[in-house]
Amino acid sequence: MRVRRLLGVVGIALSLASLPMYGQFAHTQGGEIVDAGGKPVLLRGTSLGNWMVTEGYMWLFEGGPQSEREIEALVTELIGPDRAEEFWKQYRENYVTKADIHLLHEAGFNSVRVPLHYRFFEAENSEGFKLLDRVVEWSRQEGLYVILDMHAAPGGQTGTNIDDSYGYPWLYDSPKEQAHLVAVWQRIAKHYANNRTVMGYDLLNEPIPHYPALRPLNGELEPLYKKLTAAVREVDRNHILFLGGAQWDTNFGVFGPPFDKDTAYSLHKYWMKVEQPAVQSYVDFRQKYGVPLWLGESGENTDEWITQFRELLEKNDIGWAFWPYKKMGKSSAVVTVEPPEGWDRIVAFAKLPRAVGATEARLKERPEQALIDKAFAGLLENIKLERCRVNEGYLKALGLKTVSVTK
Repeated sequence: MRVRRLLGVVGIALSLASLPMYGQFAHTQGGEIVDAGGKPVLLRGTSLGNWMVTEGYMWLFEGGPQSEREIEALVTELIGPDRAEEFWKQYRENYVTKADIHLLHEAGFNSVRVPLHYRFFEAENSEGFKLLDRVVEWSRQEGLYVILDMHAAPGGQTGTNIDDSYGYPWLYDSPKEQAHLVAVWQRIAKHYANNRTVMGYDLLNEPIPHYPALRPLNGELEPLYKKLTAAVREVDRNHILFLGGAQWDTNFGVFGPPFDKDTAYSLHKYWMKVEQPAVQSYVDFRQKYGVPLWLGESGENTDEWITQFRELLEKNDIGWAFWPYKKMGKSSAVVTVEPPEGWDRIVAFAKLPRAVGATEARLKERPEQALIDKAFAGLLENIKLERCRVNEGYLKALGLKTVSVTK
């Protein structure tokens, strides 16, 4: 009897030892996000936009291709399918490197938000895990938290270019696509379940645009979040789940009481007047339910506006991740990518009407192949951090240190 009792105690001890301690992970505590020791964390981050999910405006393609699939079609048209495949692999290798994560640490960021495209996580050996594992490890070495953001979900959560969808957010009406998203999130959550550098999962970026025709979908959002939450919690009870409101992460009226004990709520705000009313409804939501708030995106504005909004957020104890980290030709980012030689010709061609029926007309305007090849080779070089320009005014606007790039 004594032996059985002793073995039972040992068995319980071993079972408990095999379970990760909740306090060893960042988690929510009332209206705050706290670290493993229970100390409040005010997130100061940026987003690695245009890496796994490209956007046309960050290629200077305004008026031309905007979504990932549209940009990929243009690249394939210009350099061919064989070379396009290699181009994209090199692009993703060069765009975010260890040096980029080190610069974020040196500037004073404590977190990085990583926008994900579901197609890079369709299997455990997919390219996305290889790329993301490196960023997570570099972030661990630099003391940064990582938040994983589903920017492009199967079927599309917005129906616009930012989720690489087909013009309608089919995710809400399609059981097949919802099951697909559940499988992707379970795969990601299982992979990072015991990783303490990963703070949490931003389950859907900017779901349901403000377009009146899509408002009837609002009632589908929280049930989908509940389904995703249940799926993630089957494999991972350690990480924070970030839930964004409808209408581009602005409308919290779609939410009822919290349904998971380790959840924060994400708002996105752009181009509004910087006054307390801009955030008051979210502060009221936090007060009502005792849950943390996080600004998952803002920016794309002047340094003066960014300064004012960042100060307003911090006055209200709201952590932030400004958008984006790296952008071509413009200073409203941490670093600027210089357009390569000949890029103006690529941009002009990209903006021409594009359809199979327009092939003959496009061929007349197509730049010579030598220029195309040189421009795309130049782009692969210019996206490397050592070729970029750090924007001191932008960093100062975020209350961070100015840093320089080692050439």
